[in-house]
Amino acid sequence: QYAASKRVVLIVDEAQNLSFEALEQLRMLSNVNAEADHLLQLILVGQPELRDVLDRPDLRQLSQRVAIRWHLDPLDRQETHKYVRHRLRVAGGDEAIFEPKAIDVLYDHSAGIPRLVNIIAHRALLVAFTNGRRTVGPDEVAAAAAAPGQSRLPLKPTPPKGRSSCA
Repeated sequence: QYAASKRVVLIVDEAQNLSFEALEQLRMLSNVNAEADHLLQLILVGQPELRDVLDRPDLRQLSQRVAIRWHLDPLDRQETHKYVRHRLRVAGGDEAIFEPKAIDVLYDHSAGIPRLVNIIAHRALLVAFTNGRRTVGPDEVAAAAAAPGQSRLPLKPTPPKGRSSCA
C-alpha cells in the first residue's frame, strides 16, 4: 500500500475492552511508521473507559503515541430528540413512533449518553411491540430503562381494552 502511495488505516472499535497484550501489539504496529511517513494510522474508538485504560502507567508508551483525543459529550434534551428521530429516519422507520414525552423520559434515564439512548430505545421498542402498541410512550421507556444491565426485560402483556385480566 505504501508503494502505491495509499494510506492504511486500522480502526479498532470498543478498544476499551482490549487486553494489555492486544494494546501492546497495536503499539508495536505503530513502530512500522517511517521517519517522515506514517505507514499506518491507528484509530482507537471506545467508551469513556478507554481514557482510563490509556492512562495506565504500563500503557504510557501507547498513550504517548495518541496524536488526537476526541471525546463526545452527552447530548442535551433537544439533541436527544433530534438524535432519536434521525436514527429512526435513517432506519426507514416512522419518526413519530416515539412520543415526545417518551423521548423526554429516554433522556432522563440515559443522561443523553448515545450508547444508553440506543440501548434503552431499542428495548422500549421491544416493550411496545410485546404490549401490542404502535407507538412508544413514557411507560414503555421507563420499563425498558428499569434494568438496562440485564438481558431480560420485565415485559407484561397489556390486556386488550374493554377486558379485564384475571389474576
